[in-house]
Amino acid sequence: MQSKILIQTLSEQTKQIINQTEKLKTYDLPILTWRENETSWNILECLEHLNLYGDFYLPQIENKIQNSDTKADFEFKSGLLGNYFAKTMLPKEKLNKMKTFKDKNPLNTNLDKAVISKFINQQIKLLDLLNQSGKVSLNKVKIQISISRLIKLKLGDTFQFYVNHMIRHLNQIDRIEASMKNV
Repeated sequence: MQSKILIQTLSEQTKQIINQTEKLKTYDLPILTWRENETSWNILECLEHLNLYGDFYLPQIENKIQNSDTKADFEFKSGLLGNYFAKTMLPKEKLNKMKTFKDKNPLNTNLDKAVISKFINQQIKLLDLLNQSGKVSLNKVKIQISISRLIKLKLGDTFQFYVNHMIRHLNQIDRIEASMKNV
């Protein structure tokens, strides 16, 4: 895939994520904190989970882009592991449940609407980083993943994984909203 097209696609998806999240600002706190059962996340917890990942990935991505002396590639070729991680994050008809790492699990955290603003600000930062990434190699710049210091993914794969992860949890928010209507 052309690097330019990948960046453009991810930027469009990020803009859709921002638009979908903006409407959550209009919700009252009881709606944002409603949960189907005691072990399920509410809307704010879904966003806080994503904020925790943003806190890990965004500074690292920014640092790697700013300190890279690589040149932009015409073509991005996804790595085996990066492609696998990115695809596992995509929502499916029959969703594959994943265990969340303890440090990224916001269940029963006292949250307020500030979580939404932080999430949107992270998306604006992501758009800026996607734009900056057009000047470096999506293949040669490597980003450490959150579950192991030993594994690094190509910048292009990291972006795909990160955006797919957000899409996955925004679909979860859609399911929470649907469940609320059925109560």
